[in-house]
Amino acid sequence: MQTIVNIIGTSVIFFSLYFEVFLLISLFESKKKRKLSSNLEYFYPPVTILIPIWNEETTIVDTIESLLNLDYPKDKLHIMVIDDGSTDKSLEALQKFKGHPIVEVHSKPNGGKFTALNFGIERMKTDFIGCLDADSFVEKNALKFIMRRFTDPEVMAVTPSMIIEKPSNILRKMQRAEYSYGNFMRKAYGSIGAIHITPGPFSFFRKEVFEKIGPYKHAHNTEDMEMAMRMQKNHMLIVNEPTALVFTVGPDTIKKLYKQRVRWVSGFLGNLIDYRDMLLNKKHGDLGLIVLPFALFGILMSLVTITISLYKISIQVIEAIQKILTVGFSAPQFDFSWFFIDTSVLSIMTVTLIFFIISLIMYGYRTVYGKWSISLEMFYFIFLYSFITPFWLMKSVYNNIKGVHAPWR
Repeated sequence: MQTIVNIIGTSVIFFSLYFEVFLLISLFESKKKRKLSSNLEYFYPPVTILIPIWNEETTIVDTIESLLNLDYPKDKLHIMVIDDGSTDKSLEALQKFKGHPIVEVHSKPNGGKFTALNFGIERMKTDFIGCLDADSFVEKNALKFIMRRFTDPEVMAVTPSMIIEKPSNILRKMQRAEYSYGNFMRKAYGSIGAIHITPGPFSFFRKEVFEKIGPYKHAHNTEDMEMAMRMQKNHMLIVNEPTALVFTVGPDTIKKLYKQRVRWVSGFLGNLIDYRDMLLNKKHGDLGLIVLPFALFGILMSLVTITISLYKISIQVIEAIQKILTVGFSAPQFDFSWFFIDTSVLSIMTVTLIFFIISLIMYGYRTVYGKWSISLEMFYFIFLYSFITPFWLMKSVYNNIKGVHAPWR
C-alpha cells in the first residue's frame, strides 16, 4: 500500500511541477512579445459596460461610482445596469442615478445572470462591450489599459487582473494569495493562447463575438467559462491585460466559499464534458493538449490522494485504539534529531513544489503591486486551502455524476 501511495504522490507532484515550469518558461519565451504589446497606443472607442444585479443594494452604488471615476472619455462610456428581479432595495439605491447621462437602468423578471447579460447585449449600440459584477470595483486606469489591447484586430476578448478587496480575515487573505496565483496563471495562459475563462469582473469583448457565436448560455451557472470555451473552439483570440486591476469581494465564511467553489468546479467539469472534443485535440493548441488535460488530471488525482489519505488515517486511528486497549494510554515522546528528517524523493519534490507555488504567488503580487513580497497569506493559501479543497472537489464530482446543478446562491 505504501508503495502505491508513493507512486501516486510522486506522480501528482511531478506533473504539477512540470505544468508550472512549462507555464513559467512560456512566459519567459513571450517576454519580447509582451514588451512590444505594452507599448501599444491608447485606444478610446465607445464602450458599453453591463452590470447584472440581483439583491446588490449594499454594493451597487460603489460599483457604479468606480466606473464613473474611470480615466476614460465620458462621452465614450455607456453603463447599463440590468436588475434581474431583485427582492431587496437595489432599485431604490439605483434611484441615485436616475436621469444620469451615462448610467441606464433596466429591470426584468428574474431569469439568471446570463439572461441579464443577454438583455444588455441585445440593446448595446457600441462595437465593444464589457461586464462588471455588482460586488466588484475597478482601478481608474483599468479600462484604457484593456482597450489598447484591441488595437490588435485579432484580439476578440481581454481579461483583467483580479484582486480581493480589503481582506478582513484569514479566509479572505488566503483568497488574495489564491487570486495572485490566479493572475500569474491567467497571464501565462494568455502567453500560449489558452485562456478558458473570461471572468465576470471586467472582461471585454468585440461585439462581433456575440454576432458570430451567439449570446451567453446557462452553462452550469458558469457562463463566463462557457463563453471562453466557445470562443476557443471557434479560434477567437483571448488575451490578458495584467495591469488592468479589478477589486472583488471574496466570501468571508467557509460556508460561502464552499458554495462558490462547488459551483466553479462543477461548472468547469460540466463545461469540460460539453466541450470534451477539445481535450487532447491539437487543433486547439496548448489549451487542448496541456491546460485542460492537466486541470482534469489535477482534480482526479486530488480525489485519489484524498481517498488514500483517509484510508491511511483510518488505519492509524484503528492501530492507536488497539494499542490503547492493549497497553493503555501513554503520552507520545518527542526526541528531535536531524537524522530523522525525511529526505525521500517525494519529500524533496513536495518542498520544491511549495517553493514554486510561493514564487508564483510573489510573481502575481509583482504583476499587480509592482514589487516582490512575501506574507502569511501565501502560507494560509498553501496549507489551509489544501485542507478544505477536497470537500468541494468531492461534492463537485458527485454533482456531475448525479446530474445535480450547483446553485448560484
